[in-house]
Amino acid sequence: MKKLVECVPNFSEGRNKLIIDQITSEIDNTEGVKLLDVEPGKATNRTVVTFVGTPDEVVEAAFKAVKKAKELIDMSKHKGEHPRMGATDVCPLVPVSNISMEETVEYAYKLAELIGSELNIPVYCYENTARNPERKNLADIRSGEYEGLAAKLKDLRWKPDYGPAEFNARSGATVVGARDFLVAYNINLNTTSTRRANAIAFDVREKGRVKREGHPLTGKIVKDKKGNPVYIPGTLKAVKGIGWYIEEYGIAQISMNLTNISITSIHEAFDEVCKKADARGVRVTGSEIVGLVPLKAMLDAGKYFLRKQKRSLGVPEAELIKIAVKSMGLDEIKPFNPKEKIIEYMLEDDDSKKLADMSLQQFADETASESPAPGGGSVAAYVGSLGVSLGTMVANLSSHKRGWDEHWEKYSKWAEKGQAIKDELLKLVDEDTNAFNKIFSAFGMPKGNDKEKKIRQKAINDATKYAIEVPFKVMEKAFESMKVMKAMVEIGNPSSVSDAGVGAVCARTAVIGAFLNVKINAQSFENKKFVNDIIKKGEKLEKKALEKEKEIIEMVENKIKEL
Repeated sequence: MKKLVECVPNFSEGRNKLIIDQITSEIDNTEGVKLLDVEPGKATNRTVVTFVGTPDEVVEAAFKAVKKAKELIDMSKHKGEHPRMGATDVCPLVPVSNISMEETVEYAYKLAELIGSELNIPVYCYENTARNPERKNLADIRSGEYEGLAAKLKDLRWKPDYGPAEFNARSGATVVGARDFLVAYNINLNTTSTRRANAIAFDVREKGRVKREGHPLTGKIVKDKKGNPVYIPGTLKAVKGIGWYIEEYGIAQISMNLTNISITSIHEAFDEVCKKADARGVRVTGSEIVGLVPLKAMLDAGKYFLRKQKRSLGVPEAELIKIAVKSMGLDEIKPFNPKEKIIEYMLEDDDSKKLADMSLQQFADETASESPAPGGGSVAAYVGSLGVSLGTMVANLSSHKRGWDEHWEKYSKWAEKGQAIKDELLKLVDEDTNAFNKIFSAFGMPKGNDKEKKIRQKAINDATKYAIEVPFKVMEKAFESMKVMKAMVEIGNPSSVSDAGVGAVCARTAVIGAFLNVKINAQSFENKKFVNDIIKKGEKLEKKALEKEKEIIEMVENKIKEL
């Protein structure tokens, strides 16, 4: 499994496309990384870039981009709404998969050292790479911004972690770190007042607002024993925020960094800002995600807003995303394209053709063609997905049935279970064909000498084992789905009881069909103990499926007689 790291550099140029393109091409042309998103902002005069890849290659791409930004961006001429202190203002690394935060920190140090020593740019380390508490918070490091950097560098307390403690008028300074996944999130307001936007931001951000004696705006600032201002915390943890006016849009926004979406999610931030804005006579009109967002964050948001409506959460992934987009107005300013905004979708291989993405006609035509795949295993998985889809449909219909509103959550849970099984079976449609292709490829390996023969035989054995395991997994998931159908016959909408019955028949067909593939693929497998064990398990599953189908069909027949 590859180690993957995300990098989200922010460059202080959002208006000159030629400069932006030259910087991002340094990333795009680096082997081992994929450029996911380029988000320029005219008002902020800043571009947020997102790319992902293996750690060493990410460090290489980031260094090349910072180097190009040093050549092309002159900070002495820079103006923009967003706080900044350098041509490459901030360059965080984020662990994505198969890599710990501790490992990511070491790669961040490597990048910081390269920028400091090779490019002679002062570098500060923040978040998980901070070497003292004063440098953990990006806002504290960036305090005074570019204009105050020359004076800051003369202060020994602000000696850079890497690079020279000298003011670089052209490039400024860069902040490098390792952090958790951060979502840059802006909420749109029906006002042009920066003051009102800031007031709402102070209400919600974790840091809150300065405490004052007497009048909340003009009263004397309360300070602690060390002379530092005392703050009244806001209502949202792990949230940073300010208010600003965006001339490009003609509105004020609350600009937030959600630094840990497991603590404060996007939808929680949106709803809280709605409450605080309403209390101040301001209305939220929509919002925007800057850069990329994890799929889970969007699915959680969709479920959150459906739950508020007391609607079933067991709907397809695309529907959950649509609900999230519409509920938070993510398409108010510009279209929200999930393929371009959700990180998991961006990482998908566009060249890979999935059977599950075909139309019914295309799938049937491909199955009927002279190609040996898709075969019985893929068809069994697809039949199983159709069966549990019917059970899920009954759960959703029952959840929305007039007069059954108080029971919506019970049906929603069954629908969610059905959707999860359906998604698994659809993946197995393609996985069964992939397993066949692995065997085909293994048999095509060279066998000119003993070493090649040994490697080839191992590849054949591994591929054959996988080709047995995949249809057995289909059997397990299809049988599991029969619980959904049985429950919907028992407690679901009586008008749809026949649909649940058809779903049970499909599930039984999937179990028997997949077992045929288990048996035929097991014929040539060398490990007979493994074969005997899985055949015994398969026989038990097949028997249970036949019994369960019979039970469900009898229940369906009795329900129909009662109608």
